[in-house]
Amino acid sequence: MTHPAVGLDDVIHQRTRLGIVAVLMDAKRADFKYLKNALDLTDGNLSRHLQILEQAGYVRITKGFEGKRPRTWVAVTRLGRDAFGAEMHALRQIADRYGTAAETAADDSSGEDTSGEDTSGEDPTAGTAKRAGRDRGSAGANPVAT
Repeated sequence: MTHPAVGLDDVIHQRTRLGIVAVLMDAKRADFKYLKNALDLTDGNLSRHLQILEQAGYVRITKGFEGKRPRTWVAVTRLGRDAFGAEMHALRQIADRYGTAAETAADDSSGEDTSGEDTSGEDPTAGTAKRAGRDRGSAGANPVAT
């Protein structure tokens, strides 16, 4: 059995590209300016990520005019919707697999691995003190501001 991370898509998994497709999943299409503002991106950054998504077949870009004003419209393709769905499925599998383990580890004041699983293929007692010290040092740290 493979790890759920194998299901992550290298193209869509990148934060900005995932955000682009997520915004497009809510709408039939979105214009360039809307995506730029919604995701707080520069023109160049958004253009490059759209180019990567378009090359993968995940979005379709159309250029036209609204009155005399040029507009760039972006729409997610069927392939893009499928890739987004597969990405969400893989992320859910990872979250389900480690969500409970992460909560248990945060609540575990000893800092020791209590899962009982040894996936290293090495002596399970080797390096325990080193791992426990590293785990204890980051147990209370939350990199996301609340």
